[in-house]
Amino acid sequence: MSEQQITDAATSVERPEKGMNEWGQALLALVAVGGLAVLLLSGTFQQKASEPEPAACDASDGARPSKPVSGMQLCTALNRADLPTLLGTPDEYAMNASGKETSSNWADGTKTVTPEAEIQLATYSVKLSSSEDDTPVAEMVGFLGKTAQNKVIGGHPAVLYSDRTIALQFNFGGGKVDTGPGGIARSLVVAKDAKDGGGFYEVTIWRQDDVVPDDFALIRVAETVLPTVPGWAAG
Repeated sequence: MSEQQITDAATSVERPEKGMNEWGQALLALVAVGGLAVLLLSGTFQQKASEPEPAACDASDGARPSKPVSGMQLCTALNRADLPTLLGTPDEYAMNASGKETSSNWADGTKTVTPEAEIQLATYSVKLSSSEDDTPVAEMVGFLGKTAQNKVIGGHPAVLYSDRTIALQFNFGGGKVDTGPGGIARSLVVAKDAKDGGGFYEVTIWRQDDVVPDDFALIRVAETVLPTVPGWAAG
């Protein structure tokens, strides 16, 4: 929400043996989600001939784990064996999985730490973050845009909303960069307890193409994953 952060979510793939000019173009999308900018990379890269094992959670930086939950704990909760099934893509697997803590220093001298995790599959990317912001979730519907809707997830107040991505298209051969509207990211902000007494989790999904994400997939992920996260209070 209030944190201004940029998370590099570029999918790790094997480079083909051909030269860089023969890769074609890659599409990068800056996904502005609840104040977070997520860098998404997809394109015409070649996949390995043999399908690799699903990615394990990786600590993407050396930040000190935050309390009451760390990015690695969020990653462990999100990187479930049934995550592809929850997303409606049961034949896929986690291509990349990471957890981290992002720090922000503010003008008044305060510092906030945001734990977050991200899992990337061929069709979807999923992001899970935690915040100790004391703004009641039920009040957020008023400033999350026209698409925002009040929901209830596991007995907890929640808000479902959308953000549009900004697409940046790079031609690695010519160095030209074009910008334009990207796809849609769908997010659920969910209070940590049923009384909405402060703090929330945010689950976001977006697709590697321009197709609008499936809200039912997002809700299935939130209802299944969030009760397994440390700090979740049963409703």
